[in-house]
Amino acid sequence: MHKIFLVLLLLFTTSAFADYTFVIPQRPGGGTSVWAQIVATELEKKLGEKIILRHIRGARDIPGFNKFHNDLQNDDKTIMVSHGGNGVAFLQEKIDYNYADYDSIGLMNLNIIAGVKSNINASDRIKFAAGSGNVPEAFAMTLLQCGNNLSLDEYVTCFKKSVIWVHGMNSGARRLAYRRGELNATRENPASFKKHVQPSIEEGTSRLWFHHGILDAATKTHSDDPNYPGYQLEILFEKIWGERPAGDFYNAYKLVKSFRDGLQKALWVRKGNPNTEKLREALTLMVNDSKSVAKIQSKVGTYEWLIGEDGNKQRNTLMTFITAAALKTLVEFNTKALGLASVYKETLINN
Repeated sequence: MHKIFLVLLLLFTTSAFADYTFVIPQRPGGGTSVWAQIVATELEKKLGEKIILRHIRGARDIPGFNKFHNDLQNDDKTIMVSHGGNGVAFLQEKIDYNYADYDSIGLMNLNIIAGVKSNINASDRIKFAAGSGNVPEAFAMTLLQCGNNLSLDEYVTCFKKSVIWVHGMNSGARRLAYRRGELNATRENPASFKKHVQPSIEEGTSRLWFHHGILDAATKTHSDDPNYPGYQLEILFEKIWGERPAGDFYNAYKLVKSFRDGLQKALWVRKGNPNTEKLREALTLMVNDSKSVAKIQSKVGTYEWLIGEDGNKQRNTLMTFITAAALKTLVEFNTKALGLASVYKETLINN
């Protein structure tokens, strides 16, 4: 009896006093890892407990999220840090995780910004790094170059004529190639854009090209980014083509960019986790602390936090963008134009 009591006491104290863990599905030093380190440092001040970072690397950052889903989510002190690439994979790859299974602690409603070399001419082909996480940029470039009302095959042809889709580069190689001029366009999340592209804009060798806008879950539309006003794709498209973007191809773009950017930096726990409200309350305190916010904004920019049920509403809104036509267009363009091994996931329709 005495031994049983000691075992139970050990289990209780281990659970009660264990550190919280952020599961990060990529290597240390990646964009999500840097963001998670900043947030963990500020959040643990409000939580009153330590947060450690656990990096689980793997192809296209999928294994880390799968590991959380299959093995780690039942640990009440384990929090999944997902990013935009996980959102893209959810739409078009075979994965184990499902956003509908979790509760949002909170997320930053972020954006991706594209830059281009200042000396590029309208007739020049875009040289851009390939990658599953860059699918929204491929759609955006195609829309800007090709306009509305084309067939899917016509969009594929126009893309191949307008863009050189360069395979085999990780983020470090992509940034180096852009600095050297081997690529003439690039894209980054807000934190990385400030670090890697903004200096070249200030020195005059680069300029802003476009961004994808900020999702408004209530209206299911995207608004201009106040950090980079006037460069939202929809705004630029209308200036070039004299009308708003529309049609199946645009809807596929809206679908993939919304999942990538609307869930670009998000914190998840399993439904029923007893620490959910405690974590949400700590996050609320953090985003209302001017010093914490200033530290985060200095790295990222000024973007809205969606906490608790607002984060769940964001996820629920994204699910409504999944239609058979948009999903089929996404998968077919990925396959024919980008060479990605995408799969059509019919189970996502009306999920």
